[in-house]
Amino acid sequence: MDIGKKIRSLRIQRGLTQEELGDRCELSKGFISQLERNLSSPSIATLTDLLECLGSSLQELFNEQPPEKTVFAPQDMFVKEDEEELRGSITWLVPDAQKNAMEPILVEMAEGGRSYSMPPNEGEEFGYVLGGSIFLVIGGRKIRVRSGCSFCIHPREEHYLMNAGKTKAKVLWVSTPPLF
Repeated sequence: MDIGKKIRSLRIQRGLTQEELGDRCELSKGFISQLERNLSSPSIATLTDLLECLGSSLQELFNEQPPEKTVFAPQDMFVKEDEEELRGSITWLVPDAQKNAMEPILVEMAEGGRSYSMPPNEGEEFGYVLGGSIFLVIGGRKIRVRSGCSFCIHPREEHYLMNAGKTKAKVLWVSTPPLF
């Protein structure tokens, strides 16, 4: 753990110079500089005082979270095959997306395939047709969405996607909150 780097980051976040932080903690600017460059180690009491002046604590300083993953490869994704209703697959593009505010999936449907019916909800859904052509069925209405087109809905009625053509349809579908 790089304590100096964390102290420097907290100081900069608070908009303080080394001298201002030193004044608040009754430490010299030189000592703060040495701490930030890991040339000196503070006692626990000094570190506690320093962190208090920075609006932090020992617990927060040492609570290291692993970096959040932002790029996902195909081996990270989960694929569910469905040859009966969907006649294709659903790929969850972000692992554990159910814990996020949005959930992106890739839906692939062969001719005659359709997605599962989604209940009315207070969220939003977005879709982009990457290939083929689909019907977005909302309540009793069928809306054709062709390749290269998108849809954005606030689903107040049951809805689903249906392949509208004779070729495979491929749709990027994002819901918030997660529904799939």
